[in-house]
Amino acid sequence: MLKDFKQFLLRGNVVDLAVGIVIGVAFGAVVMALVADFITPLIAAIAGKHDFSALTFTINGSVFRYGAFLNALLSFVIVAAALFFFVVVPANALVQRARREPTPDPTTKKCPECVSEIPIDARRCAFCTVQLS
Repeated sequence: MLKDFKQFLLRGNVVDLAVGIVIGVAFGAVVMALVADFITPLIAAIAGKHDFSALTFTINGSVFRYGAFLNALLSFVIVAAALFFFVVVPANALVQRARREPTPDPTTKKCPECVSEIPIDARRCAFCTVQLS
């Protein structure tokens, strides 16, 4: 039983998942610090108030604290924007750079009759036996 459990834990996808979660938590802390220390004060400098948690309204004695919801919504939008612009866009650019068109092999050419790859020096196609000029 312990042997099976050890085998399960040491499988590649479980270890990769654990590493991904740890890296995700660490990255989340970095993004949250970026939002809390740089972006939110910038909004406060422009709007004059960066903490909306005290905003409420009352209906029939019930207090609705919509300011906390606005704080959470604003934090979500800022984190999503920071994640998109600082992670997704650069990662997509790197992936697109890595995907380059394969360079054609200069040692082969296409047969004009059957469109097979044949050596450049060939005088007859090995696939369709057409005479090449």
